[in-house]
Amino acid sequence: MKTADPITDLINNLSKLPGIGERTASRLAFFILNQPEELAKNLAESLTNVKDKIGLCKRCCNLTEGDYCSICMNVKRDRDKICVVESAPDLRAIENTGEFRGTYHVLHGLISPLEGIGPDDLRIAELLRRLQGAQEDEPPEIAEDITEVILATSPSVDGEATSLYLTRLLKPMGIKVSRIASGVPIGSDLEYTDRMTLSRALLERREL
Repeated sequence: MKTADPITDLINNLSKLPGIGERTASRLAFFILNQPEELAKNLAESLTNVKDKIGLCKRCCNLTEGDYCSICMNVKRDRDKICVVESAPDLRAIENTGEFRGTYHVLHGLISPLEGIGPDDLRIAELLRRLQGAQEDEPPEIAEDITEVILATSPSVDGEATSLYLTRLLKPMGIKVSRIASGVPIGSDLEYTDRMTLSRALLERREL
């Protein structure tokens, strides 16, 4: 079988990215080809670095280069509230509103029976360990005393199912459980929601 030429190979790989069709991939490929060699080398290095150096925060499962992410290590954050989100992009979306000063927990997915994704496939066990108390190897200056868990999953079928599951799991622990309020369009993703809508959703959250 004949191996694809370098340009076709680049187009094929770019088209595997979400939201990138063959036409857009072709345009990107020729743009890179027509730029100075330094751009291609920097891009390749960035891709390698992000795969080699980025892992999960030992506490909140956010993406980070070190053991703990910058939010968990920030001593100025409120240590009594956790905002639970589906993904790192959702965390960034809420963080950009400037309305929330607590910490986060990233599930890295939603419960979706149709796709074969259950609770054990998410970072729920890590959340429960956080609520049960600090781990022995955690820095004492970032110790938490959680009184409220804010569920900020997207208002989709899977998001609501995950929220309901977590509510039933956390309520018996005696912790206040709240859900971000309406204002986020049904079926949308938090990652693409504007700041004002997210701000209102956070400020008008309700207890479950």
